[in-house]
This record gives sequence, structure tokens and C-alpha cells, in this order.
Amino acid sequence: MIAVIQRVGQASVTIDEKVKSQIAKGLLLLLGIEEADNTEDIEWLAAKIVNLRIFNDAAGIMNVSVKDDGGDIMVVSQFTLHASTKKGNRPSYIKAAKPEIAIPLYEKFIEVISTQLGKPVFTGEFGADMKVALINDGPVTILIDTKNKS
Repeated sequence: MIAVIQRVGQASVTIDEKVKSQIAKGLLLLLGIEEADNTEDIEWLAAKIVNLRIFNDAAGIMNVSVKDDGGDIMVVSQFTLHASTKKGNRPSYIKAAKPEIAIPLYEKFIEVISTQLGKPVFTGEFGADMKVALINDGPVTILIDTKNKS
């Protein structure tokens, strides 16, 4: 699994010109799922994200997690995170999981991160053509790949 984590002042997902989800202060997660991902990846990644200390404390130092800050999380599926650009100019998505594998893992990730956060998370819609808007706070953008836990 690959997650692009963005600290946001606000974010929203619009599908067919209707706002599906929106959050104020929190994290926008773009989540890419590959065929080799499993529940161990889900548990590790959810815990890492919920406890990642990237919000400012009273001294202005990034030392507070989204959970401790009371922020929200929005999760948006994005298979293009697994794009391979090694050959040619047209990306290959061969590593991205097919929907029959990716959807259950995406739904399980949402369930696990919601439990760890202690409240519901907001989502996009798997496979939909989404318009994602955000105000990146900082900007703070972090990439985590469960296949590279170092």
C-alpha cells in the first residue's frame, strides 16, 4: 500500500458535481492498493497515520497527531500511485490491485483507521471520477509505502 498523506486546512471530494465528503482540519489520504497488500499492511499503515505527529503543538513544533489534535481523515482511493513509468511515456498500472481485491482492502482500511482514530472517516468513492480539492496546510505532504517500512 502506498499512502500520500497531506495535512489540510480543508478538503473535499466531488462526484458528478455533488460534494460527497468534506473535512476541515485534518488529513487527506490518497491510498493506492496493490495485489500483494494484506491486513498486516492495513493495520501497520493505519496505526502509522493516526499516530503520525505532523500537527503543531503550542510551541509551533510538529509534535501532535491527528488523533490528539481532534482532526478528521478523508481517504480517497488512487490506483495511479502504483504507476510504473520505467518504460516509455504511458504509465503502466500492472501493480495496482484489481477491484475484486482492492475494494475489500480499501473498505477494511477505512474500518481499521476509523477504529484507531475513534471516529468515522470520510471517503471518496472507489473507482469513481472524483474531483478532489484541498488546502494543503504547511504544506505538509508525506509518502508512506508499506513495502518500505524503513
